[in-house]
Amino acid sequence: MTDPLPPRDGDPASGLTGGRGRAEPGGGALTAAVALTVATGSMDAVSFLALGGVFTSVMTANLSLLGMSAATRDPALAGHAAVAVGGYVLGSLVSGRIVSGPGKRRLARHALGVEVLALGVLWALWVAAGGHPGGGWRQGLLALAAVAMGGQSALVRAVAPSGVSTTYFTGMLTGLLADLAATGRVRRSSSALLAALVAGAVGGGLLLTLVPWAAPALPTGLVAAVWLGSLVGRARGARGARGAREERRGRGDGSQG
Repeated sequence: MTDPLPPRDGDPASGLTGGRGRAEPGGGALTAAVALTVATGSMDAVSFLALGGVFTSVMTANLSLLGMSAATRDPALAGHAAVAVGGYVLGSLVSGRIVSGPGKRRLARHALGVEVLALGVLWALWVAAGGHPGGGWRQGLLALAAVAMGGQSALVRAVAPSGVSTTYFTGMLTGLLADLAATGRVRRSSSALLAALVAGAVGGGLLLTLVPWAAPALPTGLVAAVWLGSLVGRARGARGARGAREERRGRGDGSQG
């Protein structure tokens, strides 16, 4: 199993050269991106349907809702939109700080672990609220969800090729349509990620309707799976590298004998 966290363009491990091109993730990296995108879609569905009619990853929509709430004098909507935006900003800043250094792939694992922790706490509190949070529960859970999605945005931005995101898709959809109009082809990764977003929203909505207490299970489980897969891939890669070094050392000793 390879490390599913995709390297940034220009990282020697990516097999790419030059600046930030339009490289596509593939293999384990694309699988991880799809899983994180399904998690995004499901978390947005849960937040919109059960946490105040706002989103946890689409900040342009939340900013518009914030403006509309002022025009319509809707303090509840204003509060929810403000909490979502504030949580997203906090998550982005924390995750961005974590990955701001050499070895971004290693640091991104730490940021992903923080996201898993936030979602795990969210799910625990959600279950404690009986799957039907209200009042202060709703605001706190919304904040946690937004922190998680903001953190995911920052860590994916740090390690993914340009044009690849798991939390915001207007630009990706525009690029897909522009490519289709210009060349008659679309990027496989863009199509997969856009489909994953819709699938995640369907899954989150169904869980919320059929098994309310388990609604956060889908995003929490998927993000945790990506994190664990990355740790396992890194460990196997390290063992493989040690084995290769020992083999080269053995051949060197044999030639000297």
